[in-house]
Amino acid sequence: MSFLTVLFACMFYAAAAMLVVGLIIKIRCYARTPAPLKIPTTPAPTTFIGVRLRMLREVTMFESLFKSNKWIWLFGFMFHVSLLLVTLRHLRYFTEPVWFWVDMVQPFGIYAGFAMVAGLSGLWARRFLVDRVRYISTPSDHLMLALLVAIGLTGLGMKFVAHTDIVAVKAFILGLMVFDLQPMPADPVLLVHLTLVAVLMAIFPISKLLHAPGIFFSPTRNQIDDSRDRRHLSPWAAKLESGAQTSPDA
Repeated sequence: MSFLTVLFACMFYAAAAMLVVGLIIKIRCYARTPAPLKIPTTPAPTTFIGVRLRMLREVTMFESLFKSNKWIWLFGFMFHVSLLLVTLRHLRYFTEPVWFWVDMVQPFGIYAGFAMVAGLSGLWARRFLVDRVRYISTPSDHLMLALLVAIGLTGLGMKFVAHTDIVAVKAFILGLMVFDLQPMPADPVLLVHLTLVAVLMAIFPISKLLHAPGIFFSPTRNQIDDSRDRRHLSPWAAKLESGAQTSPDA
């Protein structure tokens, strides 16, 4: 077994562990963080079903972003939809035989790579061209966008410029899944692409990309606007209140 194969196998095992463990820790933290106030962004639904429908529109169509800024919504929506198609296309490397619907998405996933890079370029350009966005942008914002753009460009490079042995790549990935290491192709563009993907996996739980799971825990989106009908009391506040009422000094 070559040193390159062992190196990349260890790198992906470590990155996958950091991704899974990091997400579990962060989501657990989000779930346990109290929301002592009713702060849904108005106009907000007044029923449970309405909140779920609102959340569905927010996750699938970025409704609030569409209402606030059409240009940012266009680039953001373009990037996220393209990323979804590209991710679904890459499932062919993780399945054998390949699922029929993964086969169906292949033509769309190829050209979605161009749309993904275009969407990212628009979002990155706004951090330079819009004064108020440039003022609040940090080096990590630019580095994250650069990482995503580099992943997209190297992926397109393997498809349209420097072709790699995708059969060997699939064998390597399938082997990783069952801890049976297979030879890793030594194509430079492939090595850069996979390294960048591993870096993204490792830093995802500590980056701003956590808005992906975080939106489901946002009180401005997941709360019912019923503050006039019932009192909102967090579980931890209810315990404190009940303890104060039963205290001898109360």
